[in-house]
Amino acid sequence: MENKIKDLKKVELHLHLDGSIDPNTISKITGKTIEELKDKMIANDKCQNLSEYLTKFDLPISCMQTKENLTLIAKELVDYLDEQNVIYAEIRFAPIFHTNKNLTLDEVINAVLEGLQSNKNVKTNLILCMMRGIEKEKNLEVIELASKYLNKGVCALDLAGAEDVYPLNLYVDLFKIASSKNIPYTIHAGENGSYKEIELALELRASRIGHGIHATESLELQDKLKDNNILLEVCPTSNVQTNAIDKYNNHPILDFYLKGLKVCINTDNKTVSNVTLNEEYYKLHNTFGFTIEDFNAMNLMAIDGAFLSEEEKEDLKNKILTK
Repeated sequence: MENKIKDLKKVELHLHLDGSIDPNTISKITGKTIEELKDKMIANDKCQNLSEYLTKFDLPISCMQTKENLTLIAKELVDYLDEQNVIYAEIRFAPIFHTNKNLTLDEVINAVLEGLQSNKNVKTNLILCMMRGIEKEKNLEVIELASKYLNKGVCALDLAGAEDVYPLNLYVDLFKIASSKNIPYTIHAGENGSYKEIELALELRASRIGHGIHATESLELQDKLKDNNILLEVCPTSNVQTNAIDKYNNHPILDFYLKGLKVCINTDNKTVSNVTLNEEYYKLHNTFGFTIEDFNAMNLMAIDGAFLSEEEKEDLKNKILTK
């Protein structure tokens, strides 16, 4: 089964750039050994909560303050995706975090795009993250940036961060503005917050939901997700680490899938969560018995939910369906 999973053509839609940096690269940048860096970059199998998990981003972000480093890190990530047999990926990050050494937001975006576009085997787009807990003006800058680069390497917006500390109702205005500019968006919701966060995300017309695992708390909400073809970007290993789920075999992905909800498989952060996409698939196969046919079905769901034109979606689907 391992070889079949390696050969499987995949789509990943929920992948954070700053959480997926090769520790060897940070070692070269900082001069510190891998052993010195591990605790600062890789989460424990079980953190106290999402906030503890998020501390693992501090060091990587501090190393992503030059055009050269941003391009290198993006290039290495897309090369990794190629190795995992990913044919399409949407990679997200918060550009506002990468201006500490006076880079402009345009320079940040272009540096990352240069790295991502270096490998033609993998089609990529960027999702720009607004962040919970920062000034509204900075999030407004991200909306303007997304509008400027929409369909030029950027495909959508997101809102990330600790939703249990900064609930979605604090950010309603941002999505009204994004909607008025016709910018698509996904929203982190129902990861460590309750199912009501997902309900509000749907009211705000989110096209997809990041994580969404607390939809388990409401059958009515599950029906709404199914009826509206809302894709859940599921990240099982990460959900265990952030203590959103107590253990892997209690993850709701199988229940959601059997009920006909749209789900796709993601690592969230390959480095922080210390899991490759192939490993995530293998864990899901071993734990829940998912077959190659199931994985193909979920990848087709991912394509349906991707921020792409219908023509681009058909091209990707043909790649998945071609033996």
